[in-house]
Amino acid sequence: MAIEVREVKTRRDLRAFVHLPGKIHRDHRTWVPPIYMDEWKYFNPKKNKAFGYCRTILLLAYRGERVVGRAMGIINTRFNEHRKEQLARFGYLETIEDQEVVHALLGRVEEWARGLGMTRIVGPYGFSDQDPEGYLIEGFEHRATIATYHNFDWLPRLVENEGYAKDIDYYVYKLDVPQEFPEFFKKIFERAQKRGNFTLLEFRKRKELKPWIRPILALMNECYTGSNIYGFAPLEEKEMDDLAKRYMPILDPRFIKVVTKDGEPAAFVVGIPDMTAGIQKARGRLLPFGFIHILRAAKKTRQLDLLLGAVKEKFRGMGLDVLMGFKILTSAREAGFEYLDSHHEMESNVKVRAEMERMGGKVYKRFRVFQKNL
Repeated sequence: MAIEVREVKTRRDLRAFVHLPGKIHRDHRTWVPPIYMDEWKYFNPKKNKAFGYCRTILLLAYRGERVVGRAMGIINTRFNEHRKEQLARFGYLETIEDQEVVHALLGRVEEWARGLGMTRIVGPYGFSDQDPEGYLIEGFEHRATIATYHNFDWLPRLVENEGYAKDIDYYVYKLDVPQEFPEFFKKIFERAQKRGNFTLLEFRKRKELKPWIRPILALMNECYTGSNIYGFAPLEEKEMDDLAKRYMPILDPRFIKVVTKDGEPAAFVVGIPDMTAGIQKARGRLLPFGFIHILRAAKKTRQLDLLLGAVKEKFRGMGLDVLMGFKILTSAREAGFEYLDSHHEMESNVKVRAEMERMGGKVYKRFRVFQKNL
C-alpha cells in the first residue's frame, strides 16, 4: 500500500504526531519518552516563541489509515540571516523500519524547503542547539539522557540511503567521579583560584540561583554566538525566560557553578542528576503520580549529566573550566555520584575532548548530524 504524507492541521493530528514515538519505541529498552506536557508546549506556536521567527511544517506518514512515520521541517530565519545561509532542517523524524516511509517524509520536507529557496538541509535538528540534535550512531546499549535523541540503529542508515552524508559528529564522554584528583588537575585549580580576582559561586537553594538564570543564559548567548557554535541562533529575552522555566523544576542548585568577575558572570556550568529511569517509569507523564517516580530517580541515580557550559571569550585559557570542573566533581562526589555524562562535544572541539581524555573520560556514545544539498 502506498505511503501518503499529510500535513498536521488539527489537534487530533498533533496528538498522533506527539505520541507516535511512544508506539514505535514501545519495546525499546534504552529509549526514554519525552515529558508529554512539555511536548504539547513545544509544538504549540502560541507557547513556543521559536515559531515566531521560524518557518515550519509538521508531517505524518500514513499507510492506509495507520500512522507509520512523522517529521518536521524547520527554517530558522534568524540563524540563516546571522550565518548568511539558505539552510533548512529536518527533525523529529520517527518511523517504522521502512525505507519507503523515510523516503516519503524526507522528500516532502526537501520539496517544501526548496520551494522556500533553501539550498541545503541538515538534521536531525530542532529550532536551536538547545533541542535534541544528531542521531545516535554508537552506544545504543546505553539509556538515553534527557536532552538527546535515542533512535534504533537502522534509522541513520535509512537516512543515508536518501543521499545524506555526515555533516558533524558529536562525542559523549563518561567520566568516573574521582575519589582523589590527579596532581596536575589540583595544580591548575590552585593557579586558577589565584588568578584574576575571580569569584566562584555555589548554590544550595533554588531561590539563591534564580537571580543568576538570566545572566547565565545571556552569557551563553554571547559565547555561543561569538564562537559560532554549530546550529546556534541567539535567543531573545523571552526565549531565555521560557528556557529557564522549562529546566528550573529539574535543576539541582548543587550542580550549577558560576564564576564571576566584578559581579558579572564570566563562566558557568550546569549539570543535573540523571532522572531518565524515572521518566521511563512515569511513561513521560508527570500527573497524577509520574513526578514522584522522576524525583525518586533523581535521588537514586549515580550519574550526573552535564547540560550547558561556557567561558567568556576574554577569560578563556585562564583555567576557569578547571575551576568549575573541580567544584562540580567535588559536589558530585559528596552527593554519591559515581560517573558523569559530558553531553555533546563537537568533534572539532579538540581542546575540551583532550581535557576529557586527560581526566580518564571514555567515549561511550556518538551522534551524527547529516546534510544534503537541495
